[in-house]
Amino acid sequence: MGPLIPLNEISNEINFLIAFLIGLGFGFALEQAGFSSSRKLAGMFYGYDTTVLKVFFTAAITAMLGLLFLNYFELMDMSIVYVNEYYSWSAIVGGVIMGAGFIIGGFCPGTSVSAAAIGKIDAWWFLGGSLLGILLFGETFPLWETLYMADYLGPIKLSTSLGISDGLLALFVIAAAVMMFWLGEMAEKRFGRPDISKEL
Repeated sequence: MGPLIPLNEISNEINFLIAFLIGLGFGFALEQAGFSSSRKLAGMFYGYDTTVLKVFFTAAITAMLGLLFLNYFELMDMSIVYVNEYYSWSAIVGGVIMGAGFIIGGFCPGTSVSAAAIGKIDAWWFLGGSLLGILLFGETFPLWETLYMADYLGPIKLSTSLGISDGLLALFVIAAAVMMFWLGEMAEKRFGRPDISKEL
């Protein structure tokens, strides 16, 4: 919930309720976007359906611009917004594992919960495998701790690393998004499946 807890404006109970309602809304949005279908999600990797790219890029840009403007008009203090701690090797290895799981299973953790909530059997298996993986990682963490903690860079931001302002980075991200949307349209025309709607 970002800065709501540090400001002590609401109780922890209300904060958790708001987080729960936002989670429900996020899951509903995923389902409405078609992300409860593993075929649609896998389509991103095969080029015949780039909805995932479009939806998540749009969401990221909306959130990014919202934060920038709220901070500019002094409606939000970005200095108290939590930035994830960054461990380079954890990000690389975790990204490879998650990417492989996404391609093989057709879901990411969030979309698997959304699909499981509407009764998709493959999502329940995927979710079960995720929970089993979390359990095994937790139980064997001492074996991976050195790798997990390697190359710690702290709570850094990309704009800080590049030595540019948040606004300029936002402009670059928007330009990249426009280019990716164009490439996505080209990919759908090249690899499109006319009957994909019947498969979902």
